[in-house]
Amino acid sequence: MQLRFVGCGDAFGSGGRSNTCFHVWGSEANFLIDCGASALPALKRLEIDLDAIDLILITHFHGDHFAGLPFFLLDAQFSRRTRPLTIAGPRGIETRLREVMEALFEHSSKTKPRFDLSVIELTPEQSCNFGVVTVTPYPVVHGESGGPFLAYRVEAEGRTLAYSADTEWTETLIPLAHGADLFIAEAYMYEKVVKNHLSLKTLEQHLPAIGAKRLVLTHMSDDVLSRLGAIQHLTAEDGMVLVV
Repeated sequence: MQLRFVGCGDAFGSGGRSNTCFHVWGSEANFLIDCGASALPALKRLEIDLDAIDLILITHFHGDHFAGLPFFLLDAQFSRRTRPLTIAGPRGIETRLREVMEALFEHSSKTKPRFDLSVIELTPEQSCNFGVVTVTPYPVVHGESGGPFLAYRVEAEGRTLAYSADTEWTETLIPLAHGADLFIAEAYMYEKVVKNHLSLKTLEQHLPAIGAKRLVLTHMSDDVLSRLGAIQHLTAEDGMVLVV
């Protein structure tokens, strides 16, 4: 199973990076984690087959993780997609999706898709199966608006992938990523502790307890990007592919 960083940037495009969107695929699994505002052009630039994607997991409703969905869905409609698609995310996702569709493209939420579209709410710490993909959400801490906020532990094809999403330090990150084959962790700041986000130095204090097999940093601000030469961990770049 492989993971491609379609976009690994923060909300402000620091370093010229696209908003968060990860593509995961293998012999059977084919899904996205998050679909930020810039996701569709980034997916097309990387020549990813959008029709093959079965599932889109959304961590929360901030635009850099969620606002690409209207573009993805309209593109699917106009390209005459027939393959079923499931979108899963936090409580309220169906309402939030309808609202953002209407905000960006009036009346678009009222158009019946040409394909079967399922929108599913996920409950924290309750696993949900999507074909060969098992998703376990964990609650994380990222403010008040734009939530609920979820991190994901995903099991597929014998491998385990964990993603912190956007969060300040919370103890739920330990079971989320414990023993995972790959842990994708936000490192928004290098050392400074800011509300609702994770710093690299805070994360490093907890890595022994987390015990993930591999770590890659994402969602980095200019504060972190300016120090990449001093960071010993793997750091994500747009377009980078990892074997999970």
